[in-house]
Amino acid sequence: MNAFRKAVEARDTDAVEACLADDVVFTSPVAFSPYPGKPITAAILRGVMRVFENFRYEREIIDGDDHALVFRAEVGGKEIQGCDFLHLNADGLIDEFTVMVRPLSGAQALSEAMAAQFEQIKAEALAS
Repeated sequence: MNAFRKAVEARDTDAVEACLADDVVFTSPVAFSPYPGKPITAAILRGVMRVFENFRYEREIIDGDDHALVFRAEVGGKEIQGCDFLHLNADGLIDEFTVMVRPLSGAQALSEAMAAQFEQIKAEALAS
């Protein structure tokens, strides 16, 4: 998990993608249905990196193959506190990725910012 955290903190999208299993499932805090697969998950994470400002991890919680990374960021001037819940497969790659954020005003700002990114995200996922 250290590799993923370092990749995110360095904003190294290639290294982030390398931490994802091919069959990863991403569950968004602002979309009803999960997104299955590495191409769409990697594209979403690139989109998130474009919209998050002042991103920082504050805490890491580890329980076997389950990890929680607590973070803070800003989107559109709104402060967000959130958590990345990650599960690692037998190869040490992320196969489940769930994000939760608060407060509601921050989640709404994130939803709007990601909606504006979504055509680019879909194009990036298809190009993978």
